[in-house]
Amino acid sequence: MPLTIPSSSLAVNIAALNRHYHDIVVPLWQSKGWNSTLRLPHEALDSVSGLPLEATRYRAMACARQLYIFSHAGLPGSSIAARAEELFASLQFYFSDGRGGWIYSVDAAGAPFDKSHDLYTYAFVIFACAEYFKQSGNACALQLMKQTVERVEQFFPDGSGLYVSTLGEDLVDIGSATLQNPIMHLTEAYLAAYSIDGDVRYLRRLRGIGAAIFERFVDLNNGCVAELPQGEVGNRIEPGHQFEWFSLVNGVPAVFDGSDLELALRRAFCFAQLHGVDNATLGVKAAIAADGTILDAKQRIWAQTEFARALAVEGSTQSISILTQWTHHYRTNFLHSGGWCELLGATGETLRLDMPSSTPYHLFSAYLALQDLRG
Repeated sequence: MPLTIPSSSLAVNIAALNRHYHDIVVPLWQSKGWNSTLRLPHEALDSVSGLPLEATRYRAMACARQLYIFSHAGLPGSSIAARAEELFASLQFYFSDGRGGWIYSVDAAGAPFDKSHDLYTYAFVIFACAEYFKQSGNACALQLMKQTVERVEQFFPDGSGLYVSTLGEDLVDIGSATLQNPIMHLTEAYLAAYSIDGDVRYLRRLRGIGAAIFERFVDLNNGCVAELPQGEVGNRIEPGHQFEWFSLVNGVPAVFDGSDLELALRRAFCFAQLHGVDNATLGVKAAIAADGTILDAKQRIWAQTEFARALAVEGSTQSISILTQWTHHYRTNFLHSGGWCELLGATGETLRLDMPSSTPYHLFSAYLALQDLRG
């Protein structure tokens, strides 16, 4: 279990992060970030003005992530529950294919745009429906979650214990690859489903996914989960994903404790810190090679929050000490009075001026883990 916070400075900084989220981030998506005509969250806001950026399409995944953040209690304002209900209704209205599946996106007018079936999207629909059900008790959400799980297990398996990343319209095979990132989020989704009632079918599938990920994606030299199966040309390691996998697997010992993947991720946690985190700013770099060489030194905000979540889940005295420093650097470099910086360059320069609607999911997930440190 994580340790109790040993310093008042960390407690103060965690409280400041929560205030920024509740007072600035969430209100953005209750007001300027909400397309009241379509009843969907805008895809992105301008980081300076806070105004919506023009969108050519709206993604099901982004709608599902917003459903997740608005499903949770403790957020300010009486409109929170109503917004979650609206998001749940819009998710079904715009993105359901009418046969138990989900299309990728609709256009700026709300008409189907990309009718492909994306495992990443399906994972977030399962995750959001599970979380919405746990918070609201909405039986329709539970039904949709189970229906989507059935769809995944029927159409997406790749024949080797994992899943293809994309199917075409009408769920046809288009020869897409098996990638770790959508499978990681499917793991997250199945963990959320498993937490509802402890259904042993999720437990078996989770352990099967863990074993297959270890066999096909883990670099035995460093324990890291690569982006592509081992042996693929152009492979790389994303430190943020090592921290994300670590938090998911080590956060549920009843499922993964003692498994090959859990043991490997302990090594990946250390390797990613050593080679993928800037010593001066504690900023997490985008990509490294298997030997630790930096491939991409840019810093996305989601990777920073996943580093914090992993430190909180790991919970050792050393991790808590690093986390105390991290909160200071993160607040200084990534947060501002109008929201956040999505992407920084290697020397700290701002490279993007958009704030995607999908990012608050990462902020909230990390801040929940930090809040757990306070008991």
